[in-house]
Amino acid sequence: MLTNKENQMISEIRRGNTRAFSDLVDSYKDMVFTLSLRMLGHREEAEEVSQDVFIKVYKSLPSFKGDSKLSTWVYRITYNTCLDRIKKIKKKRIHLDMEHADKIDYAELDTAFHKMVAIERSQLIEQCLSRLSEEDAGILTLFYLEEKNLLEMEKATNLPVNTLKVRLFRARKRLASIMEKSLNKEILQSNGSIG
Repeated sequence: MLTNKENQMISEIRRGNTRAFSDLVDSYKDMVFTLSLRMLGHREEAEEVSQDVFIKVYKSLPSFKGDSKLSTWVYRITYNTCLDRIKKIKKKRIHLDMEHADKIDYAELDTAFHKMVAIERSQLIEQCLSRLSEEDAGILTLFYLEEKNLLEMEKATNLPVNTLKVRLFRARKRLASIMEKSLNKEILQSNGSIG
């Protein structure tokens, strides 16, 4: 499988000839760097991996059996070294992400999110209430926003409880219809369906 030139180069390297190893590096450095760059995507990482590959090649050369081409063997070492580096990078990234996640105060985020939703919801309700008659808006405001019960509303409006129940029912239906139209319009606008 090995050419005579490769056999001779390996023999020289095994005997400690540094010039022979330098020739091996020159022969494969472009292939190693190109593969490393393609796999890792960063020049600095590829340069570091290329150095690691040739250190591994040098250390592993005494046990190289020659049952494949030298280029195939160097390619395999490069590929495996790149995979190891990718795993290391991912572990480091996950560790950094976890450190960052530990610093996040989820209770504060949760509270901020709920406040934001509550503000948006109350703005939407106010917009929809403004489209109702004053009477419907007043009854719904008393019941939902000021959380008055029917007896308290009776005192405030001078209307009997049964009348309030009917008006509250009708006002809810009107509000629901207005809110549904508003939400549908908002959804369509956010999707770009209407201008």
